[in-house]
Amino acid sequence: MATCDVCGEYENLPYQCKRCGQTFCAEHRLPENHDCPGLAEWDDPGGVFDSGFDESVESGAAGGGGDRAGGASAGIVGRIKRRIDRETGTGGFVSFFRNNATYALLLAMWVTFVAQLAVLYFGGQPLHNTLFVLQSNELTNVWTWVTSVFSHSPGVLYHIIGNSIVILFFGPLVERAVGSKRFVGFFLLSGILAGLGHVLFAIATGAPPTGVLGASGAGFAILGVLTVWRPNMQVLLFFVIPMKIKYLTWGIALVSAVLVVQSVMAGGAGSAGGIAHLAHLIGFAIGLAFGKRNEGLARSAGGAGGVSMGGARGPRGPGGPGGRL
Repeated sequence: MATCDVCGEYENLPYQCKRCGQTFCAEHRLPENHDCPGLAEWDDPGGVFDSGFDESVESGAAGGGGDRAGGASAGIVGRIKRRIDRETGTGGFVSFFRNNATYALLLAMWVTFVAQLAVLYFGGQPLHNTLFVLQSNELTNVWTWVTSVFSHSPGVLYHIIGNSIVILFFGPLVERAVGSKRFVGFFLLSGILAGLGHVLFAIATGAPPTGVLGASGAGFAILGVLTVWRPNMQVLLFFVIPMKIKYLTWGIALVSAVLVVQSVMAGGAGSAGGIAHLAHLIGFAIGLAFGKRNEGLARSAGGAGGVSMGGARGPRGPGGPGGRL
């Protein structure tokens, strides 16, 4: 009996990859299902399909019927080759972000962080809040619905570092299952709804004006998806304590729920210690719903195991310091 290096589940009859030497369950034994490093050595996709055993594919020999059959076969092969070219071709700088939208989102977060520092230095706190903070008393600043997702507290560096770690480790698992475009849409929508939900709750309860910023809502949504798809996946809390992801995420959600109740009872808006716990819960709920709705995509992509995390070990769960997501 051994543990799968992707999903962390026990396997009575494990498979060992001859390329990378890691151990996998039946679902992740294929190289493409565990992001095997050996796949990088495959640099001639055309040779896989052009085996030369049937020249009618190219020439359409064997008469009129053969011409039609050969033409159809050539069309199929051509489409396959074009698709492989799109997936494996270099395509310039932009192609780097194909199937790597997670890294593009991380880049956007850090570029925004640098922009925040510049605005604070040259324009001051009021301009910074107008551009980057989603505020309950300034909802008409609709650009902050988006910019607040990428913004983080300039004075607390571990706010953006913590969120970056979560997105870096867990984002690719969801992205490779649902596709880059859908992942970006999911990331933005969950982050926006988490922030809006928090400030709208503050307005509805008559709490003092509040503002949120940070990607923790989207990060929690990603963890919610994996809680549905891979509840037994092993992660490392604080890079030290091993546990199943379902215990990590539901534990954090329970603590957040208790803190939200305490905050509301004290006349707050779902924040405690400057952390927007209500936004975390909203993001987590969105992730659970998205994961449940897209379980079929997870199965077809290898159960969200399209990328190896070095033994399915991940970092701590998300959480932001200060009055932020």
